[in-house]
Amino acid sequence: MINVFIVEDDPMVLEVNRGFLEKVSLFTLCGTATNGTDALAEIQANKPDLVLLDMFLPDMSGLDVLKSIRNNEMKCDVIMITAARDTETIQNVFRLGAVDYLVKPFRFDRFKTALETYQKMRRKLSDSAPLNQSDIDEMKQIQQRDQSVPKGLSETTMKQILLNLIDQTDPVTAEELAKSLGMARVTVRRYLDHLEQSGKIQVQVKYGSVGRPSHHYFM
Repeated sequence: MINVFIVEDDPMVLEVNRGFLEKVSLFTLCGTATNGTDALAEIQANKPDLVLLDMFLPDMSGLDVLKSIRNNEMKCDVIMITAARDTETIQNVFRLGAVDYLVKPFRFDRFKTALETYQKMRRKLSDSAPLNQSDIDEMKQIQQRDQSVPKGLSETTMKQILLNLIDQTDPVTAEELAKSLGMARVTVRRYLDHLEQSGKIQVQVKYGSVGRPSHHYFM
């Protein structure tokens, strides 16, 4: 079993993450904390394999908690869970060795993918035999394969759509986004549906006096 410690100050989100964790086999909850100070003390005492770490805590940032974990050489891995989407924060988190970065709100499928990818990499690293280059390449491919876009969708197009959404100040429809990108509406809608289902973007449904409701997408 892989022991998991959750750091989250919102009781409702904590229960959601706890419920998600219970649905993934081979993972078990070994403790929780609602602030950074308690988290560091409990992580030191419980020695979990994996920490699910919120960025915004009442006494310090999740980034500071992650720095303390690394500075004190605590032997645990970290998946950051946060609403922060700015590139500087994301870069700092990965520079400090986080194995994944989940943007709130996310669906169970994305949560499960993060944990199962971690489990596969951990299993590969648990072998006492030295790893050669092909082993390391295979381990990297596991991570890339599990987080890749579905068959029939282009990673390049996905990035174009995400970058365009980041630049928008207000939610936009598939039609508006397609016009901005110079793509077919039906194509853009396929990508938006996948991004919304995977928890990377959000959708706001607006009902008019007549006709079908319109869907407005935003980060």
